[in-house]
Amino acid sequence: MLEHGGKLNHYIKKYGIASEYWLDLSTGINPNGWPVPPLPEYVWTRLPEQDDDLLTAAADYYGNESLIALPGSQAAIQFLPQLREPCRVKVIHPCYAEHAYSWQKAGHDVEAIHHDEIDSLLAETDVLIIINPTNPSGRQYKKQQLLSWHQQLQQHNGWLVIDEAFIDTSPDESLCRLPAIPGLLILRSVGKFFGLAGCRVGFLIAEQSVLDQMKEHLGPWPIATASRYITIHAFKDTDWQQHCRQQLQFQSARLAQLLTRYGLSPTAGTDLFQWVRLSVAKDIHEKLAKNAILTRLFESPASLRFGLPANEQQWQQLEKALQSLRVDHET
Repeated sequence: MLEHGGKLNHYIKKYGIASEYWLDLSTGINPNGWPVPPLPEYVWTRLPEQDDDLLTAAADYYGNESLIALPGSQAAIQFLPQLREPCRVKVIHPCYAEHAYSWQKAGHDVEAIHHDEIDSLLAETDVLIIINPTNPSGRQYKKQQLLSWHQQLQQHNGWLVIDEAFIDTSPDESLCRLPAIPGLLILRSVGKFFGLAGCRVGFLIAEQSVLDQMKEHLGPWPIATASRYITIHAFKDTDWQQHCRQQLQFQSARLAQLLTRYGLSPTAGTDLFQWVRLSVAKDIHEKLAKNAILTRLFESPASLRFGLPANEQQWQQLEKALQSLRVDHET
């Protein structure tokens, strides 16, 4: 299995620092997610009802009825490679590593490419995988560019797979509201913007034939009743969504300014994280961990991803750790 952020228990044991002292900035998840209310007792005692309001609420939120609910978008990442015969797959690097890993594991010819190479390689590409905005580099692709690539891929029955896990703060940039068309597959998640990663709920927006195969693969009851209940109500809370988008934009800008102040100017970022590319990333990662600050370390390219602190106490904790880094460097 691949390494990911969120492995706090590993670092608790490694450094012998109790969990209550840690600031986990490794995942890019909204630290002030949708406030889950007390749940009715039935969500623990009844099997999931497939005809509840989940798909209706999702269709309203995403602007598309051609979708299926998943136990996290990871389910689609792992299954979609099985729907095609071995083919030529291009994945933009750097990006969420599970995409390339899943296609390669299924026997496809997978190549990591730079975004500047896309146009020159489309003729020899059957599946192009893009995260928009990209994790961790934060690059955001325009609608017309994506649709142009899709049209070119469709000339030889290719697919454009877009992972929009981090796009909720700029929904107008999403392709979700377009009618479902062949060869365009969009993944969405409630884990990042809504901060509901523990619910393990995601969605696939695609043409009906792909959804039917996914539904058959998932089988009955893929999403727990409690997760369905929470996601329905989060989708309907439009006031919270609007306020949250504004707050995340402000907090991300604050994080970029703070990192810059202490010599870690972000290379790029989104409203949910900042990405810092530097040769000594591993060293900085370890020094921060010794101060109970967990970041996401990437080896290729050497870089760190910083998520958002949740409150003023955590902001002060991060600044104190960054200050110690600068002192160590100066001495």
